[in-house]
Amino acid sequence: MNSIKENTSLKPLNTFGIDVNAELFSKFSSIQELQVLIAENKTQKREVLILGGGSNILFTKNPSQWIWQNCIKGIEVEYEDENSVELRVGAGENWHDLVIFCVDKNWGGIENLSLIPGCVGAGPMQNIGAYGVELKDTCVAVECLDRTSGVENKFSAIECEFGYRESIFKRKVKDKFIITYVYFKLSKNAKVNTQYGSIKDELNAMKVLTPTIKDVSEAVINIRKSKLPNPAELGNAGSFFKNPVVSKPAFDVLKEKFPDVVFYPAGDSNMKLAAGWLIEQCGLKGYRQGNVGIHSKQALVIVNYGGSKGFEVWDLSEKVIQTVKEKFGVELEREVNIF
Repeated sequence: MNSIKENTSLKPLNTFGIDVNAELFSKFSSIQELQVLIAENKTQKREVLILGGGSNILFTKNPSQWIWQNCIKGIEVEYEDENSVELRVGAGENWHDLVIFCVDKNWGGIENLSLIPGCVGAGPMQNIGAYGVELKDTCVAVECLDRTSGVENKFSAIECEFGYRESIFKRKVKDKFIITYVYFKLSKNAKVNTQYGSIKDELNAMKVLTPTIKDVSEAVINIRKSKLPNPAELGNAGSFFKNPVVSKPAFDVLKEKFPDVVFYPAGDSNMKLAAGWLIEQCGLKGYRQGNVGIHSKQALVIVNYGGSKGFEVWDLSEKVIQTVKEKFGVELEREVNIF
């Protein structure tokens, strides 16, 4: 039976480094162990919070939930031919380790997502994305267990209803399933995606004229390291806010007032605004409030300078949201899950 630990510190298990304690804490490393926990909770009748790498979460207080850490590992080849390979990957695998594993095999499709913190199971939850690529581009299915019955389910990529930082797991079936495995289809003849200017610039700096997927991965790693703080050195959860999407008419009004606004087409006549630019224009880049602050190199990132409480991070995020709304009339949405 899975061991149940009491009064367990979660400080090493969240990248913000917030020191909170879990009343009850357990780990599971297989579907069978997870099913045992689900059966046990029919007696305990506790609300459960699934924890992976803790890279997209902010604890504002000691959690009342029973914390279950997903430690399911494994990278299995489900299907392979001369053009592609399909993988079944444990939700507890480290995301960046998976990317490097695939790059080393010359399996292309996720190299632009290098150095994103967290575990594989969190990827489908919010359809992680970076530098012109999203998880939905290579994900073909997601395995999960029903939180109440322990019955195994499998959602196709279409059924996952992926959107910008969205999926069925964040909305329609939120808290109903626990992701156990994610399936990816990768290319053996990958065409690299270098459409983002920063990747092109970095490849030029690397003196790479004909980039491979390994070159793209290294370029992304270099860019992220230059802009984003290492959670092991400075507590953070990466991008704290989503890039807001506005209608074309609303964008036209905004652009007339702020001609330099940074944006990207978002389909269906919508425009995606660069949240980092909005925050920076409000003079908040590098701003510090007690033990927390906005990172000096990337305005999307809120950092814990040491010893901060979760509510301090929350308070600063509120200040950012209100300041941006007052200046631009645009309301930012937090990307990080708050508990």
